[in-house]
Amino acid sequence: MAHYDLAIIGSGSGNSLITEHWDGRKVAIIDAGIFGGTCLNVGCIPTKMFVYPAQLAASVAEAKALGVSMSFDGADWAAMRERIFGRIDAISEAGKNYRAHELENVTLYTEHVRFVSRNELNTASGQSITADNFVIATGSRPLMPQVEGIDLPQVHTSDTIMRLDALPKRLVIIGGGYIASEFAAVFSALGSEVTQVNRSGALMRQQDADISAAFTQAASARWGVELNAGLQGIEQRDDSLVVRLQRDGQPLELETDVVLVATGRTPNTDALGVAELGFEMREDGSLVVDEYQRVVAGGLPVEGIFGLGDAANTEQLKHVANREARVVIHNLENPDAMRPMDRRAVPAAVFSNPQIAYVGATEAQARAEHGADAVLSVIQPFGSTAYGWAMEDSEGIVKLLAHRDTGLLLGAHIMGHESSLLIQPLIQAMATGLDVATMARGQFWIHPALSEVVENALLGLEIPAGASAPL
Repeated sequence: MAHYDLAIIGSGSGNSLITEHWDGRKVAIIDAGIFGGTCLNVGCIPTKMFVYPAQLAASVAEAKALGVSMSFDGADWAAMRERIFGRIDAISEAGKNYRAHELENVTLYTEHVRFVSRNELNTASGQSITADNFVIATGSRPLMPQVEGIDLPQVHTSDTIMRLDALPKRLVIIGGGYIASEFAAVFSALGSEVTQVNRSGALMRQQDADISAAFTQAASARWGVELNAGLQGIEQRDDSLVVRLQRDGQPLELETDVVLVATGRTPNTDALGVAELGFEMREDGSLVVDEYQRVVAGGLPVEGIFGLGDAANTEQLKHVANREARVVIHNLENPDAMRPMDRRAVPAAVFSNPQIAYVGATEAQARAEHGADAVLSVIQPFGSTAYGWAMEDSEGIVKLLAHRDTGLLLGAHIMGHESSLLIQPLIQAMATGLDVATMARGQFWIHPALSEVVENALLGLEIPAGASAPL
C-alpha cells in the first residue's frame, strides 16, 4: 500500500493542481489514457489547429463574391496532420516524462483505478493507493450508439478522426451538435464530400432557436445535411460503407468511405466505483459537487474528495475545467478559507462555419425564468454595419436578451465571422453586472469595425425607464 498527501485521477486540468504547495509532499497522478487529457490530445487544441486551415480554404468561395479570384488546389492532409500532432504529441510526452521522472515527490500511475473506500483506490494491477485528498478529474469519452456496424474500422469518433491516413473522399457525420458541426466544416472545406445526419429537425438545437435555425440554413448551403434521420446501422458493401437511416419513417441509405460518430461525450466516472460509495451522480453520469467542488454524498460534501472538469460538470468546456481547477487548488491549500466556484456567465463557442458564440440564457429559457413581458429581445444582422457591407455578409446575426426592468443582459448569441471574439465584451458585461444602456453609450465603439454590430444590437434594445447613460 502506498500513501499520498494528494491523489489526482486524470492528467488534463488535474495536472495543473500540482503547485509549489506540494513540494516535499507525496502526490500521485493517475491516468490510463494519453497524458494531458482531452483538450490537448483529441479536443480543443488539435481541432482548432484543423479549423484554421479549413477557414483559409473556405475563404476562396467568400472571395469570389467580392470580385477576388482565388483557387483552392487541395489540402496536404498528411502534412497538416503531422504538423499538428508532431507538436501536440511532443507536449504530451514531455508532460508525462516530467511528472514520471523529474519530480521526486510525484508518482505517475498509467493504469485504471477504482475506489474501494472513500480513502483507498485499487489499480488494475492490484496495487493499493490511499491518500489524504483525492481529486477526480477523469474527463469524458465519445458516446457511441449501440447499432450494427458501429465497430467497423472505418467508423471513427472525434478521438480518432484527426489521425486518418488520408482525407476521405466521402464522409458521413452522425450528430447535430458542436463536435459534429465543427468537423463538418473542416472536412467539407478541405475537400471531402460531407453529409451531416441529425435525428432532429435542426442542427445545434441546444442553441437559441433563432441561432439554431440560422445555422441549419447556413450549414445546408455548405455541405449535405439530412434532418429527422435516425441511425439504424452501418455495413460494409464492396468498397463502400453504407449508413442505414430512417428519415420521417422511411428508410434511407448513404454510401460513404468513412463515418464519424459525434453524438456527444459521456463522463469517465462509470468505472471508478463512485456510485457504490454513495457519491451523487447526475443523469449523464457526472459527479454532483458543491460550490467548493467537493463531491457530494447524501446531500453532504465528502471531505477530502473533489471533482472537476467533464467528470463533475455538464458544460464539458476546458475554460470551465480550468477555473474549477483554480478553485480546487485554493481549497486544497486553504481548507479553512475555501472559495466557491463562480458559475455566472459561462460562455462557449462553436468553431464551425459559420462560427457561433453564446453566453447566458436562450430566449425560451429567459422567458420561462423571468416571464415573457420582462424579456427584451433584438436581432442585429452583421450586414447592417459598414464592415458587414465590406464582407457582403448576409448570414451573421447578433441576438441579445435583456431584462426590461433592470437593463441587465440575460443572454447573448452570435453567429458569424469571429463570433468568439465579438462576444467577449458581452461576457464581461454579464459577469460584472454592466447594464445595456451603460455598455452601449458609456464607451467608444470603433468605426467601422465589425464590433459595431454589437453596439447596434445593444442600442436596439429598449433602454429601461429611468436608466441613465452617457449620450
